[in-house]
Amino acid sequence: MNPFRRLARHTPAPFDGLVEYAAGALTDAEQLVTGLPSDPIDAWDPEHIRRTLPWLKAVTRTYFRGEVEGLDNIPAGEPSLLVGNHSGGLLIADTFVFSAAFYDHFGPDRRFHQLAHDVAAKSPLLGLIRRYGVVPASHDNARAAFDLGAPVLVYPGGDYETFRPSWHSDQIEFGGRRGFIKLALERDVPIVPVVAIGGQETALFLTRGERAAKLIGLDKLTRIKVLPVSIGPPLGINLLDFPGRIPFPAKIKVRVLPPIDLRERYGADPDPDEAYEAVTAEMQDALSALDEERTLPVVG
Repeated sequence: MNPFRRLARHTPAPFDGLVEYAAGALTDAEQLVTGLPSDPIDAWDPEHIRRTLPWLKAVTRTYFRGEVEGLDNIPAGEPSLLVGNHSGGLLIADTFVFSAAFYDHFGPDRRFHQLAHDVAAKSPLLGLIRRYGVVPASHDNARAAFDLGAPVLVYPGGDYETFRPSWHSDQIEFGGRRGFIKLALERDVPIVPVVAIGGQETALFLTRGERAAKLIGLDKLTRIKVLPVSIGPPLGINLLDFPGRIPFPAKIKVRVLPPIDLRERYGADPDPDEAYEAVTAEMQDALSALDEERTLPVVG
């Protein structure tokens, strides 16, 4: 057994969480040599979540002043597809805020998975997010999580949305990606919209850089189709959030909307285009309402 994990079991809370982080770092170092688990679903670790959750909650509730409303709208004891708007570049603060609130509300033993770009989900240095349930974004991984009764969080907008200009903070921008509708219909799971605001204020995002990404062939190398420019500390100008960016402490607010049963609402054979337009319109209304509640950028 990992020696730090053994030590964590004998360390009083909340300091056991710090030892658990060390245990995770050691595991990540080992996987640099041995490789990641063959099944990404297996990386989910409720023991790790239980010990580190107090520290994640402390960060999300103080630095980002995170608020999450409507968690009871997530169906209990059955799978569902949580559909969120994506914000904050690579440093997706609203995902951390939501995950901390989810596990605090339902407990660390309720399985929960989030679909993420391969660059994040497969990075040897990001075992922390995998232990909280992050898996590479694919329908196969979503199906595997559904089979285990887990809710799955997906961001249809992907890199296109998370790097949208900061003045688009109040806009749902999925770019016409309808795969989540087809997945929900295929597995007959309800869609639960999850709308967040504040992430696009953790930096000043200036441009997506789609033409630049295509020009240098970035999409062919990494599946990333943008090369955005942002402004944020400590170095000022960042390209694709590199060489490194510290997020501004913007207030993050998340609202979970009531579940949508597509067949109950649109009949036995729903039109995917009609369902897509309706779900995104409902999310846009909720995001506009959250935007109206904000008084100042960052401050919230």
